[in-house]
Amino acid sequence: MPKRILTGTVTSAANAQTVTVSVERRFTHPVLKKTIRKSKKYRAHDEQNAYKAGDTVRIIECAPKSKTKRWEVLEG
Repeated sequence: MPKRILTGTVTSAANAQTVTVSVERRFTHPVLKKTIRKSKKYRAHDEQNAYKAGDTVRIIECAPKSKTKRWEVLEG
C-alpha cells in the first residue's frame, strides 16, 4: 500500500525535532451540497528543525517515531 502524502501548514515548532502540521480538506456535504472545510493536526518528525510556524510543508506516512509521531516532513 502506498504511503499517503499530505500538504499542510506548520502551526507549531516548539518541540525539538517535531512540528505540528494542520492539514485542511474540502468536500461537498452529501445532503446540503455545500462545500465544507475540515482540518486535522498531525505531528511530524523534522530532523533539522528547519521549519517554523507558517511554513507550508508536505508530510509522508512513516513507521512510528514516538507515541504521537507517525509522519515525517518530506519537503517544504
